Amino acid sequence: MRDALLSIRDRLDGFGVLLSGLCAVHCLLGLVLVTVLGLGGGALLSPSIHEVGLALAIAVGVVTLGLSAWRHGHLVPALIGAAGIALMALALVVGHGPLEAFLTIPGVGLVAFAHIRNLRHAC
Repeated sequence: MRDALLSIRDRLDGFGVLLSGLCAVHCLLGLVLVTVLGLGGGALLSPSIHEVGLALAIAVGVVTLGLSAWRHGHLVPALIGAAGIALMALALVVGHGPLEAFLTIPGVGLVAFAHIRNLRHAC
């Protein structure tokens, strides 16, 4: 049972890294395509995509980072992740636009880094 729970937690950390990376790529590509090329503004930068993606990333981060801190007792990844989650939550509040991207990108970077730290502690 314990091994199954650790496997699930590790998969969630891996999923968190993937989700954080996809979010950052989406924000960067969206800014580049819309700003530089003037393409894809309607679908690519839809507010609903950002809201759903950020909400999902926040949920995965809170659950996984909390469970991992409880499991291995290392609080640093949880604190790093909490800082990233705070930036991501703020991005949801400020509304759609460049400020949202400027909050989201470092936020997902911190959360991804925290997930990677958790995976290292899991070994």
